[in-house]
Amino acid sequence: MDVALVLAVDVSRSMSTAELRIQRKGYAAAISSPEVVHAIGLGAYGRIALMMFEWANDTHGRVIVDWSVIENQTDADRFAELVLDDSSYGQRRTSISGAIARGADLLSEVPYIADRHVIDISGDGPNNHGAPVTIARDAAVESGIVINGLPLMTKGGVGFQFNIPDLDVYYRRCVIGGPTSFVIPVTDWEQFPDAVRRKLILEIGGRTPPSKAKVIPAQITFEEPYDCLVGEKIWRRMRDQYFWDP
Repeated sequence: MDVALVLAVDVSRSMSTAELRIQRKGYAAAISSPEVVHAIGLGAYGRIALMMFEWANDTHGRVIVDWSVIENQTDADRFAELVLDDSSYGQRRTSISGAIARGADLLSEVPYIADRHVIDISGDGPNNHGAPVTIARDAAVESGIVINGLPLMTKGGVGFQFNIPDLDVYYRRCVIGGPTSFVIPVTDWEQFPDAVRRKLILEIGGRTPPSKAKVIPAQITFEEPYDCLVGEKIWRRMRDQYFWDP
């Protein structure tokens, strides 16, 4: 296999029922698109291993479609049908660390030999449950896994109070990791199918999005520290304010 790819899909309650359905349709359309099937055919082996699971809190990691070999349009169409045949229901909390750990476990059990192991995580908020996200990320990257991110920076939803305006930066600084890792943000649901399609093509080919800059000057830059516990801090503040259970 050219790649064993895990699609980790956010179903936390900050996602509305309509958004969950849009997300499913977007993944199905992207996976079965001729562009993605063509990209698979261009690989050294011409086939990939693909699976999808949903995640929310640290204990929720339900398989939607188990490991499947995608080699042609028929395989891709069948996977897309299984994605659409299943339904998700919103679950409490957001544990990106749990999603990474679950994805790593699934990759350790993949029944095929693959040149690359990749976890593709989509989500609309920062980690607020389970272990700190950087611990899970570092453990996965150390084992040879690449983590890519699809931050959903859409407006509205019942969990808007847990949103952060720079979710794309959070994903870049705290979630993704490994060679060729990248982030493709989504700011409007109409962009979602195209964003997933682009992301899959890049992941299948082991590439990163092209830079707009043709020449990058040699320089040393030091970014300001980023608080990767921002989600946990928002949750604690809201819990204390509204007397929620831990």
